[in-house]
Amino acid sequence: MSSPTPATEIGDHHSMHYDRLGDEPLSVAVADAVATFLDEDITELEPLHYSINADALERLFEPRANGLRPNGAVSFEYSGCLVTVTAAGEIRVETV
Repeated sequence: MSSPTPATEIGDHHSMHYDRLGDEPLSVAVADAVATFLDEDITELEPLHYSINADALERLFEPRANGLRPNGAVSFEYSGCLVTVTAAGEIRVETV
């Protein structure tokens, strides 16, 4: 998991927090969240870059010289799921 906060699974969605200052790339945290939601091995998922530019996703939420981005979110479809990543450090995965 990407952070010390536990993941939340409520019916048709899965939510987890990632550490924006941690060593794990955001793209890996996204794939892990989707794999958990789908109850699949992460290696069974299609590559993330088929759905979104993973480098751009990383840059969008990476720390900046003046601190972390205080707000914002991006949503995209990945492996049959709707994924939303927020500046608050949440990755939410739900059915499309």
